[in-house]
Amino acid sequence: MSERTIQQLFDLTGKVALITGGTGFLGSSMSRALAEAGATVVIGSREQQRAMDAASALPGTADHSGITIDHMEPDSIEHGFSHIVQRHGKIDILINNGNEHCKNDWTTVESEEFTRQLANATGYFLLARKLREHLVARQASGSVIMLGSMYGSVGSYPDAYAGIVVASPVAYHALKGGILHMTRHLAVYWAKDGVRVNCLSPGPFPSAKASSQMVERLCTKSPMGRMGTPDELKGAVVFLASDASSYVTGQNLLVDGGWTAW
Repeated sequence: MSERTIQQLFDLTGKVALITGGTGFLGSSMSRALAEAGATVVIGSREQQRAMDAASALPGTADHSGITIDHMEPDSIEHGFSHIVQRHGKIDILINNGNEHCKNDWTTVESEEFTRQLANATGYFLLARKLREHLVARQASGSVIMLGSMYGSVGSYPDAYAGIVVASPVAYHALKGGILHMTRHLAVYWAKDGVRVNCLSPGPFPSAKASSQMVERLCTKSPMGRMGTPDELKGAVVFLASDASSYVTGQNLLVDGGWTAW
């Protein structure tokens, strides 16, 4: 077997990638990364027009598309996945990036909201299983990328939020920790099927809506002394989606500026 070049290993030409939450702050940048690497990108969103507009703005000549898919609703997963396969013939890569947020911290969160937050993990699993079944039926290999968080590996600093905003929600921490371990579990069961499952865990990547005072405090907690920018996830997502990581499964790739290295 001849050695593949770096260009060949990272090339996603001919691959179809579904990314949920692909119109969001981080999802938009990851969607562009997949398209720039040559993939046909399907952007999943709860809003059809928003998904279509985002897909039409992607670079490259591939037949990108937008689809209504809500990972919190099993029927939406079934219909959306089937529609993509009908439109594009296949799906090779899944990036489980969508997230329904939890607004309340441990002091005020109620049972229903906490449970609803954890349902994000259910949606991730159902979509991942759909892809695994699809790939096995095709006798093809593929990649699942779960979006975790540094808060799936470590707790947050209370003083980073105190007096400014609510604390980082406990339900979010429970969710992301669960996603990380689900990644490991599915990876060992699906490895023999040629389906790789990895977790991509961003560190602090605040959007423009975030409190500037909170961001300033977060910067003091980072070894790099700054926040991440969305394009700093592009290399990581293409690595995990492509053959550049063909011998990597069940792993958690932290892109956190050294936050968890303290």
